[in-house]
Amino acid sequence: MDIEKVKTISEFHRTRSLPPPEHPLISLVDYAQVSIVPEYSHKSWVFDFYFISLKKNIGGTIKYGQQEYDFDEGVMFFIAPGQVFSISRNVQENPEKSGWMLLIHPDYLWQTSLGTEIRKYDYFGYGINEALFVSKKEEETLGQIIATIRQEYQNNIDGFSHNIIISQIQTLLNYSERFYNRQFITRKKANHQILDNLEALLTHYIDNGKLLEKGLPTVGYLAEELHVSPKYLSSLLRILTGQSALQHIHEKLIAKAKEHLSASNLSVSEIAYALGFEHSQSFSKFFKQKTQFSPLEFRKSFMAN
Repeated sequence: MDIEKVKTISEFHRTRSLPPPEHPLISLVDYAQVSIVPEYSHKSWVFDFYFISLKKNIGGTIKYGQQEYDFDEGVMFFIAPGQVFSISRNVQENPEKSGWMLLIHPDYLWQTSLGTEIRKYDYFGYGINEALFVSKKEEETLGQIIATIRQEYQNNIDGFSHNIIISQIQTLLNYSERFYNRQFITRKKANHQILDNLEALLTHYIDNGKLLEKGLPTVGYLAEELHVSPKYLSSLLRILTGQSALQHIHEKLIAKAKEHLSASNLSVSEIAYALGFEHSQSFSKFFKQKTQFSPLEFRKSFMAN
């Protein structure tokens, strides 16, 4: 699939058959008015600006990242500059579709606190693998913020407009972060399935000699195998288990090391090698950091019990 790079918000408007934006660095679009120009309908996209959208009633399902989603309810996604994404429909566009799209060029954020803080919102790193499903009440909350932005955007710009819009964008992002955290908790079945798959993936990796062959698995490798983004996996684990993805990997490694130390006659050097450590000293230091015991102290205390 070809990748289409869109450098400006004005260029985005042209590809969606929209009139020119009222401001070159920010645009608030009524999604019902969007119609992709046919020549662009089967492309992947890269934007040079932030893209935040809430869409409803597209009809049927859309292949969105690695999963299919029902867009009859409100669904949001967040795209940062430079991210590659694509959406493949399996249905015709619904004439009753609704929603909004907020486009913000990084230059609009220049010399504001949000210019440096916007990247702290992890969901901009989720790519398009993980949608945010919003309830009707949440959608109304976001709609009020969007209405304020629209009012400032469409009125005559004065010396206060920029600061007011920036503060409303920040409020929108903070609410979105709250809603993502709520989603981690409420979508238990889907999220716990990811955790179950992670456990199985790590166990298979460790038990089948991959540590010796490839070393410690990276968060990126695990996320790719689970069809989620690294930031989403880390956020999910942090919310549901209180651990980062790396801490989770280390915990599994320590569990395997304890198993070797307590149930085998392998030397510390042999265990270190089996777990992917080049030097036994590195393994011993890592083990003591995590358990407060050296490997030999742990083996001795275990045997004493």
